[in-house]
Amino acid sequence: MVTAYDALFAALVDDAGVDIILVGDSLGTVLQAKRNTLSVTMDQMAYHVSMVADARPKAMVVGDMPFGSYHTCHRDAIANAVTLVQHGAEVVKMEGGIHVADTVAAIVECDIPVMGHIGLTPQSYHRMGGNRIQGRSSGDTAGSKERLVRDAKSLVEAGACAIVIEGVPQQLAGEITRSVPVPTIGIGAGRDCDGQVLVLHDLLGLSPRKLTFAKQYRDLGDQARDAVREYVADVRAGTWPDDEHSFH
Repeated sequence: MVTAYDALFAALVDDAGVDIILVGDSLGTVLQAKRNTLSVTMDQMAYHVSMVADARPKAMVVGDMPFGSYHTCHRDAIANAVTLVQHGAEVVKMEGGIHVADTVAAIVECDIPVMGHIGLTPQSYHRMGGNRIQGRSSGDTAGSKERLVRDAKSLVEAGACAIVIEGVPQQLAGEITRSVPVPTIGIGAGRDCDGQVLVLHDLLGLSPRKLTFAKQYRDLGDQARDAVREYVADVRAGTWPDDEHSFH
């Protein structure tokens, strides 16, 4: 699974053979340069889901439910999940465990598949004191080892079809994976999950951030800057446009 936020990148990653395209609320940090994802709106998510779906990918399209879209009541949560499906999402993704399980169940009851997300949940930015690794301490409080296992099991009981595990120690991610009957998808959670997800811009070197768990497979950022520098130099030197690229 990789992220994509528009038709161009959706088509590219689909051609590359990914299984799932995540239209993540990470667009807030990746595209909008926000500090966190909390300001991303339903309208913005619907817009980007629609662009990805319009690429008609073979890969499954998962749309993130943004902060506030499922926190008030089941009625609002269902309505917002319906909106994402109407714009092209085949699955909606929600952050949280035990405390959102009943909302997950309500959405699943409406025949809308839900992917869970536990561990480092970016929408819990303020509660966690920033984006911090979870599952290193024991106990029943949010983010503890035992609580994360319970979170995963509660999502499965609510009907979640898969669970993203983010920012937890590899051993714990493996334990959670073995404890649930649905696929787990890791990000910063080691190799023992059933699948993996990365933000495309991190993978391609298009993001200024350097994350420990995100491997940069290409440095397209430097290539893009070099290409534009060459264009700027050609224009200023009067060598562009040349005869080959002019009409006669």
